[in-house]
Amino acid sequence: MPIGYREANGEGSCWSHRTTPEKFLIIFGTLTSVIVVIVLVVERENSCNDYGLKEPCLTKQCIVEASDVLKRMNQAVNPCDDFYEFACGTYLKETVIPDDEISVSAFSSIENKLNEKLRVIAEEPIQDGEIEPFKNVKRLYKACMNTSLIEELGVTPVRNIVDRMGGWPVLETAWNSNGNWTWQRSVQLSRENGYSVNSFMYFAVLPDDKNSSKRVITIDQARLGLSREFLIQNLTEPFVQAYHDYQVDLAVLFGANRIRAEVEMMEALNFEIKLAQISLAKKDRRDLDKLYNPISVRDLQANSSFAYAGHNWLSYFNNILPPESQLTDDTVVVVGAISFFQELGNLLKNTDNRIMANYAAWRHVLSSVDSLPNNFRARQLEYDRLTSGRSSAKPRWLECVEATVNFYEIAFGALYVRTHFNKAAKETVLEVVKNIKNEFKIMLKEVNWMDERTMREANEKVASIREEIGFANELLDDRILSDYYAAVPAAVDENKYYESRRILSVASALRTNRRLYEDVNKTEWSSHVPPAIVNAFYSSENKISFPAGVLQGVFFHYGRPKYMNYGGIGFVIGHEITHGFDDKGSQFDCNGNLKNWWAEATRKAYLNKAQCIINQYGDYVEPLTNLTVNGVNTQGENIADNGGIKEAYRAYQRWAANNPEPKLPGLDYTPKQMFWISAAQVWCSVRRKEMLKTQVTTGVHSPARFRVNGPMSNTKEFANDFNCASGTPMNPKKKCAV
Repeated sequence: MPIGYREANGEGSCWSHRTTPEKFLIIFGTLTSVIVVIVLVVERENSCNDYGLKEPCLTKQCIVEASDVLKRMNQAVNPCDDFYEFACGTYLKETVIPDDEISVSAFSSIENKLNEKLRVIAEEPIQDGEIEPFKNVKRLYKACMNTSLIEELGVTPVRNIVDRMGGWPVLETAWNSNGNWTWQRSVQLSRENGYSVNSFMYFAVLPDDKNSSKRVITIDQARLGLSREFLIQNLTEPFVQAYHDYQVDLAVLFGANRIRAEVEMMEALNFEIKLAQISLAKKDRRDLDKLYNPISVRDLQANSSFAYAGHNWLSYFNNILPPESQLTDDTVVVVGAISFFQELGNLLKNTDNRIMANYAAWRHVLSSVDSLPNNFRARQLEYDRLTSGRSSAKPRWLECVEATVNFYEIAFGALYVRTHFNKAAKETVLEVVKNIKNEFKIMLKEVNWMDERTMREANEKVASIREEIGFANELLDDRILSDYYAAVPAAVDENKYYESRRILSVASALRTNRRLYEDVNKTEWSSHVPPAIVNAFYSSENKISFPAGVLQGVFFHYGRPKYMNYGGIGFVIGHEITHGFDDKGSQFDCNGNLKNWWAEATRKAYLNKAQCIINQYGDYVEPLTNLTVNGVNTQGENIADNGGIKEAYRAYQRWAANNPEPKLPGLDYTPKQMFWISAAQVWCSVRRKEMLKTQVTTGVHSPARFRVNGPMSNTKEFANDFNCASGTPMNPKKKCAV
């Protein structure tokens, strides 16, 4: 019997004792009350249905947003069959990739507009009273744009530095670098002259993973000129053949004999292939504890696995580091891929110096092509065409904007936000971050496979996440900016582009390496992600960053309905928060320290759920390349996508319950449905086949189609909002959730 229901037996009933007029009044009053209630309900339904108001939003911004949304959609597709095609189908069909680009997407569209604004800033004349960092931004851009001077100087500036670093043997029949060339000396000279020191092994001053308030020297496997996944396939992989042809042609452009270049650059390539072969694959680098191997310099020297012929580790480190960061035998360093170093000794021992010198010089030249004359850049374009599909060079101004951002990211970013960033956006986004973090905490309470202690730690971690939104306020202070750059002076000469780049690279390395013994200030303004970037980030120190560049376009606008912002930047915010709990992020505690804070049974349950994600995405085949997505390598991003979309949706639902919103004109979709459409359109993207091949083979992100259909097909709320029947592609009976 239903609770609260009582059967009447007639005896003691009041109704039988009522007069006819009384009965009439009671019936009339009751009917009147019912009618009033019905009218109120209907009126409520007409004015506010499913968190939506009856009248559409007709502001200028809403009309613009509606037009943009409609232009991307293909409403002929059933959203329950392929939501990505439904949300982005017309965009996919009608978007033509320009010859000088490798893809077109929501990201690239925003980047293009941002770069146009940066161009205007860079081309403004230097003003009296401008601080030196701002002057240097404009000087560097101007130096880059001076292609006639670059042509006039030819290869001389680069050749002089390459010779200073030991020369390029392929150019010289009788090369012996005065008989004193060593790979260690080559690395030292690379640092002194502004080049990477990572071609033989990785070296960096980084926060200590297990004590993130301190810094430590970290060494790891080499960084390569082409992805390991391609190099290990040797010349059977077309990208490797293209890489070798590029090596030979650049050597010839520098003056080498082609026949000798073919032979010697093949030897250099084989050496790089061997470096790739002894390197760990990405799938084997996900257990971060295995990549954290602290050891004193003394023990490193004494360990037979690291005892390379004629190699002194203390001298090697100290020759790279500035005077204030010198090590002693007792200094502890962290070794990453142990197996790489165990194999490296024999490779170095059994490889002729001429081969290694050719490899080192090649890596120097490879990173200098942007500073070389047009015939070098034309050959670079041919290589790009084969490996990325780009068939036309970028406009020179764009190359120069990107180079200037790279070398002056803080100063250029400061100029950008002073002119273009809406300060009100910061508070609006901060509110969205707060709401999504709160929703994450609520979702944690609903987890039934996590023990109490681990849940406590998880709650503490999400509560401890620090947010960086827009930009650091210090970017508005001329004195602070001037002091920052004055601490490591670097002169920029608008008549010496290559030399200016080189000096700035030296300064950048010095700025980082001289801080080895300084405590890490986790709130330091200069560590913020620079603002002129269209991306978002989670850092293992438990920090999420949303620079000014990403707070626009399809991601965010303060003048549009919240369902679009929660679907856009909200999805991104949820994604970054969830990174703190993906297969890698979950290995760090609330303070950003590498630490196992999981109970064993709970960790096992988590990994089982992650395996579902691995299997799901590992079954996806990218249609243009016919390549299968690597479910292991992409699991972190896929977990973040799946968690992020749920957090953003639930946070929006909670907000919208008391804040009904209007529809967009011409779009007959509820606010809930518009949330999903907005989230999907973040990933509307057209990429060249060559670029997709690289993404699927080497990347950690799934192709855009699966970043939409994967998470949404795992979310029951999506199926409910679009009435997708069970068993349809977007509402499979088996769903993955972490």
